[in-house]
Amino acid sequence: MSESRLLRPLRIVLPALLILGWIALAGIGGPYFGRVDEVSSNDRTAYLPDSAEATQVQALAEGFLGSEAIPAILVVTSDEELTDEQLSALTESARSLSSVDGVVDDVSPPIPSEDGLAVQVVVPVDADADIGTIVGELDAQLSADLPTGLSAHVTGPAGFSADLGAAFAGIDGLLLGVALAAVFIILVIVYRSLLLPLIVLSTSMFALCVALLTIWHLAAADLLLLSGQTQGILFILVIGAATDYSLLYVSRYRDELRRQERRWAATISALRGTVEPVIASGGTVIAGLLCLLLSDLKSNSTLGPVAAIGIVFAMLAALTFLPALLYVAGRAAFWPRRPRFDPASSRSTSSAADHGLWGKVATAVSRRPRPVWILTAVLLAVGCVGALQLDADGVPQSDLVLGASSARDGQVALGEHFPAGAGSPVEVIVAEDDLQATTDVLLADDGIDAVSVVAADSPSGSATVSTEGIQAQGPPGTPAPAPTVVDGRVLVQGTLTDAPDSSAAEQTVRDLRAALDEEDFAEIVGGATATSIDTNDASAHDRALIIPVVLVVILLILMLLLRSVLAPVLLVATTVLSFGTALGVAALVFNHLLDFPGADPAVPLFGFVFLVALGIDYNIFLMTRVREEALQHGTREGVVRGLAVTGGVITSAGLVLAATFAALAVIPILFLAQIAFIVAFGVLLDTFVVRTLLVPALAHDLGRVIWWPSALWRDGRR
Repeated sequence: MSESRLLRPLRIVLPALLILGWIALAGIGGPYFGRVDEVSSNDRTAYLPDSAEATQVQALAEGFLGSEAIPAILVVTSDEELTDEQLSALTESARSLSSVDGVVDDVSPPIPSEDGLAVQVVVPVDADADIGTIVGELDAQLSADLPTGLSAHVTGPAGFSADLGAAFAGIDGLLLGVALAAVFIILVIVYRSLLLPLIVLSTSMFALCVALLTIWHLAAADLLLLSGQTQGILFILVIGAATDYSLLYVSRYRDELRRQERRWAATISALRGTVEPVIASGGTVIAGLLCLLLSDLKSNSTLGPVAAIGIVFAMLAALTFLPALLYVAGRAAFWPRRPRFDPASSRSTSSAADHGLWGKVATAVSRRPRPVWILTAVLLAVGCVGALQLDADGVPQSDLVLGASSARDGQVALGEHFPAGAGSPVEVIVAEDDLQATTDVLLADDGIDAVSVVAADSPSGSATVSTEGIQAQGPPGTPAPAPTVVDGRVLVQGTLTDAPDSSAAEQTVRDLRAALDEEDFAEIVGGATATSIDTNDASAHDRALIIPVVLVVILLILMLLLRSVLAPVLLVATTVLSFGTALGVAALVFNHLLDFPGADPAVPLFGFVFLVALGIDYNIFLMTRVREEALQHGTREGVVRGLAVTGGVITSAGLVLAATFAALAVIPILFLAQIAFIVAFGVLLDTFVVRTLLVPALAHDLGRVIWWPSALWRDGRR
């Protein structure tokens, strides 16, 4: 029996098994889109390192409070002084809130403001429950019973958590829909076909479904942490990367169908030409993402493996499912522009002129390469200057959600009538013997309005502490309540005079930590403000550590791939230059056009990881092809041919990736909107400037020197 007959069943069975296997796995994983909330959390404290003070305070606070609850602050305001009848009605309404599912402790009675124009009600909410639903029910019930002429808002930690949850609610539907629609339109324009875009999109969606299935079970087993932010980035990254890898394979397959009469031979040849750049590209992205494991901040360290898993399945789908589908469809997949078999077609006889627009671009760059790369580099360097204006020191929690925010409006109302930090106190766990001394330190700070200590036998659950000690609550002669003591320590709470997410409140907490350390107390300081401080500090630490590590890792990978030292150094340098320009332009846009309040410290880190890891992809696609052509035609001719051949597919890939990341902007979260702009703009910059002009011109100008010290450099004929 001939070898051809032996392989014939394999040509039928293998593609069928691959297609059916992916369909089965995607069918299982698809329903998990609606179940991500079961294994995800947007609690900022959950992502802090265990060593952070805010993390330790949250872990110990439950022992004092009896439950793991976060406060929802209900603020009711009036234009005129509240009457006794209105206060009585509000008292009844507050009592009824205890019946709402998810309220875990006694609801405080309405606390009137000194100006008589507002009251606040503190409602402890189960931190492990669906906070958005609980806050919605509290708001609805309070509004239904609200006397005429009054307005109400739900704010505090629970209110802001509910706003975040609502903002992330569009990830499963809106974000995916916008991203897929944008990719589909680009693919239709690129391929001028209906079937081929659907095949490529199905590859991306199947990769995402299987990746989500894997990640969901890892998160359910507490091996990974998921948040709305991580989920959104995962969706976009998998769709963008899988589509890019698919574009590369489709381009190769189409070329091979012109050179090969049989689909199987075309498939094998296309895979041989695609596997190396896809694995190198995907491996570079994975390596860059896994560098995030060095992060102290768990929101960063967990994004690394989550996104890396997504990239793995994007690569697998593009190298298995897509080739199987295209093998089955054959030339019909490209209808109505089917590639025709042309025995005269050959890579060695084709020239840059045979590749239309990109052939002309390649020829133009080769005519005056030195002025092209010098001028391009200077312009990019000028753009980097704007990065100095990026304020990435953190933003208030009230500004995390873009657009309308009930919690933000409530915080403003709270600050107008009460100490702005009411409901989100500074929490200090200190030895019982140091209670009074700690109180004196807190009250000595102008940023603290009042101090209390948790006391289980007090009707309100806490007792006011002044410079004279714990104050009695009740008629004269009533004994002062005893503080709750756990392992010899007490929980002291200080009410901030400033909004808990303001820079003034953060400075107050930093000053308190310094002052308490000077007193040599064995204390830890936590609370919502401390959580923001510890988060921002951890992000700044991560940024300084991880960015250099990512550069070194990617540089080593490129050296192994290109068998060169100089070329990888130049490629990384051009990508970093592109990132700096993207960051500079973004800073100008954020500050002067969009008027953003600042940026999270993690924004430059995430922008760097995505742009350098993904931006280097296009350099990999280009330079692996240039090296392939240089082995036959010499380096300078190889640059021209490589740019001409890869121009179309890399441009399409860049447009797809930019469109998918831009889709993140539909989620009204400041962090995602900023990442969307930085990465989308940076990818376009890499696609149309760095890979089209800077890298080809630089490589052409240097000639074979760029391959130093490899054999390609030593071969004078190249």
